[in-house]
Amino acid sequence: MLPVDFRARPPPAGEDPQGLGRRWWLARPLLSVDALLLLASGWFLLSANGRFLAQALQGREALATSTWGLALALVAGVFALHLLLLVPLATRHTVKPLLALLLPLAALAGFYMQRYGIYLDPAMLRNVLRTDWREAGELLSPALLLHLLVFAALPLLLLWRVELRRLPPARAARRRLGLAAAALLVLAAAIVGAFQPLASLMRNQRELRYLVTPANALWSLASVSMADARARHAVRRPIGLDAQAGPLAAAPPRPQLLVLVVGETVRSANWGLSGYARQTTPELARLAAEQPLVNFARVRACGTNTETSLPCMFAPVGRRDYDEATIRGSQSLLHVLARAGIGVTWRDNQSGCKGVCEGLPTQSVRELGPEAPCEPGPCLDEGLLLGLPALLQQVQGTQLLVLHALGNHGPSYFRRHPPAFARFLPECRSDDLGQCTPAAIVNAYDNALLYTDHVLARLLRTLQAAQPRVDSALVYVSDHGESLGEGNLYLHGLPYAIAPRTQKEVPMLMWFSPGFAGAHTLDLGCMTTQAAQPAAHDHLFHTLLGLLDVHTSLYAPDWDLSRPCRGGAAIARAATPGTP
Repeated sequence: MLPVDFRARPPPAGEDPQGLGRRWWLARPLLSVDALLLLASGWFLLSANGRFLAQALQGREALATSTWGLALALVAGVFALHLLLLVPLATRHTVKPLLALLLPLAALAGFYMQRYGIYLDPAMLRNVLRTDWREAGELLSPALLLHLLVFAALPLLLLWRVELRRLPPARAARRRLGLAAAALLVLAAAIVGAFQPLASLMRNQRELRYLVTPANALWSLASVSMADARARHAVRRPIGLDAQAGPLAAAPPRPQLLVLVVGETVRSANWGLSGYARQTTPELARLAAEQPLVNFARVRACGTNTETSLPCMFAPVGRRDYDEATIRGSQSLLHVLARAGIGVTWRDNQSGCKGVCEGLPTQSVRELGPEAPCEPGPCLDEGLLLGLPALLQQVQGTQLLVLHALGNHGPSYFRRHPPAFARFLPECRSDDLGQCTPAAIVNAYDNALLYTDHVLARLLRTLQAAQPRVDSALVYVSDHGESLGEGNLYLHGLPYAIAPRTQKEVPMLMWFSPGFAGAHTLDLGCMTTQAAQPAAHDHLFHTLLGLLDVHTSLYAPDWDLSRPCRGGAAIARAATPGTP
């Protein structure tokens, strides 16, 4: 038996011993550390693992014996697993601080996994830890506060009231070892008893392990912490040491500027230029009637969150041979370009460049001056264009300007655009998507797209106005997509293997001034044909090397979208009948 006693404080002088002295809040439960661990493991199972059990049992016949057997094995396994995690860390002096950390963590994880359909894997946790505090504030809601009150504050209050039983050290160690052995036996019995369905789950739905809470948070936090510790003591490996500027980059006929806009959370499915039922890109569509815009409708993203996608899209290999450690431990495309003499500047309206611009000139919209549209909350993306006309008058040689936009970052889509762009109504005007209808959520998302369209169109008009002096080009691509309630999924960040197309397919747009296209002998008709084919973030590294005329052994011609349309390749293509 693991005893549970209740000790009541003596009533104040003059109070009735049968009254206040017996009220529950005056009682002090007396528990052993082992009993407290058993209660905590049971609480985690019941309060934070509903989605795990629902997903694991999804599609199974409710009344079938096999379903109940699997459910029992999962319940026993989750309970035993948390016991095994807690026992080595818990002593009479550490168990309360440990549980005081885990209870709010489990409550937070359980809320967001249930609310938005996310998985708390290392990539998602890294994304959470790197999120700008202004963006993170938008995830707070009355529903979250109520959830924390019930599933964190109340158990923390009860934990504070618990008095721990003192045991001789040898006896406490024996009991702890016995508890660990019992938990291990229960876990083994659960695995053996339902081995076939469990093996099938782990083989076909490996991502389910990131729903087991708070074990998922502990594992992901440990993984991210170790990776960050290694990164802090490591120097990014230089790449492209042989990079050299070609003739056009070294001595362009006129100054040339390529502007790369990295969007945020824009998915192909809602991009007007790609055939969406709504026209969410009306200004770009009008510009397309005046000068060719090359719209890539089907672009595969490197990841489903910024922390993964941004470093990946600036890496030589990208998703096709993805290696996170190599990508994060190496320099990026921007360092290769700078090494070749290209002037590189990163201007940010997001949560940083995730290391891809480390050591290079950077600017933050909030720091550009009092005219930056930054109050209240995060800055609007038009702030990225501040001072651009003056910059265009100063461009010399060949330069790359990267604009990192806030775009459609959720859940507060209505905060991503000025009121004048709220054209699709009613729109969701709550930070808590659970308070809005599916149609209102889509309306708010599409209104934010209207504003992205406006920002890009204004940028294009600014570049066009500078054409007498500067040859310019624009490349726009989103970092990842978004779920808007399809399949009860919201936001982004699902493990790549199971993420829906809406989180992995993004738009990409290119525009070239006549001077830029002429200097590079770029066939825009050919580029439009290229855009009809599927593309990926993997193409970005090599396409920018080609467009900026930088030579390096890292360059892979087959991954340069512009190569078939430049110079002799374009001429040969046009002269060969039947060439696709």
